[in-house]
Amino acid sequence: MKEETTRLSASLEDYLKEIYLLNLEGQEVRVTDIARSLGISKPSVNRAMNTLKELQLLEHEHYGKIILTESGSDMAKNILDTNKIIYRFLTEILDVDEQTAIAEADLMEHDISKGTRKKLKKFIKKSADKKSADKKPK
Repeated sequence: MKEETTRLSASLEDYLKEIYLLNLEGQEVRVTDIARSLGISKPSVNRAMNTLKELQLLEHEHYGKIILTESGSDMAKNILDTNKIIYRFLTEILDVDEQTAIAEADLMEHDISKGTRKKLKKFIKKSADKKSADKKPK
């Protein structure tokens, strides 16, 4: 069951994640950068930025740089963490090929609860610990 929190659409989550990733690369983020990176139009990006600004997840002046607020950054980190956990589960546990895992993790990251994410993370850790223990000489 999903938590009772403000839910963003998958596309708005993708914008947050992209802004966060572009920031990690050390660049100032502008509408043009997001449009180029996601392969979408600048007007679409502007509409999304206005929505995210209304939700107080970012700060953005027209034609200015885009800065995630603390809550926007936290949400983006959470989305990215969920993506990484799903990717690891798909590749390390299910042996899904890398390209498929990337595409499917991008889809699944939007619809997984925090509880399920925690359990997946715990399962991956236990599985990795077991593999490590199995490799040790007896």
